[in-house]
Amino acid sequence: MIYNDAIEHIRKALNQANRSLIFEDESNLITHNKTHIKAAILIAITAQENPHIILTQRPNWLRSHAGQVAFPGGKVDKGDSHIQHTALREAQEELSIDPKYVDVIATCDEYYSGSGYRITPIVGVITHPLDIIPNPDEVESWFMVPMSFLFDRNNIVKKSAIWNGQERSYYDMQWKDYRIWGVTAGIIANLARQIENHHAH
Repeated sequence: MIYNDAIEHIRKALNQANRSLIFEDESNLITHNKTHIKAAILIAITAQENPHIILTQRPNWLRSHAGQVAFPGGKVDKGDSHIQHTALREAQEELSIDPKYVDVIATCDEYYSGSGYRITPIVGVITHPLDIIPNPDEVESWFMVPMSFLFDRNNIVKKSAIWNGQERSYYDMQWKDYRIWGVTAGIIANLARQIENHHAH
C-alpha cells in the first residue's frame, strides 16, 4: 500500500540499515548475568494527511512503570508466532486495535531496557478508522501525537539523574499534559535520529 509522503519517508528511513548511527539504550544499566525478557511494542501511525502516533498512559496503581506514557506492547507469550504478533496482540488487548487493520511497515532494532526487557519496536500504519476502547486494567488513558512532533529531535531533551547509585542519561519530552520519558522517549530518540539521517541523504 502507498501512503502519503510523510509515512513513505518513515518507511524508507526505518528499513534502511545504517550502523554508523549512534544507537542508545539502557543496556549499560543491566548486570551482565541478567536474562532479558523479549517484548514488543506497536508504534501505531494513523493513515491521514497529518499522521499521528498512538500512545497510552499506564494506570497509577500498576506495580511497574505506574503512570508512565508508553506505546502499546508487552512481553512475548508462548503462543506468539513471531515478534510482530506480540505487538499486534498487545495493541488489541490494550486498545482494541484489530490486527487486520494494521499494515506493518518496519521492524526496528531491539532496545534493551534497564528493567531487563529486550524490546522490538514494530511500526505499523492503521489503515481503517478505529473505535479505540482502552482496557482499564492496562490503560489509564490514550492520546495521539503528531508524527512530525514526535520524531522532531528538537522536541527531545537529553537529561541525567542518579539511578541505583549511578548516573543515568535519559530522554524526556512534553506533549500537552503528558510527559514522555525513559524507555519510550529513548526509542523515539533512536528512530528520530534514523529518520533525520535518511532525510539528510
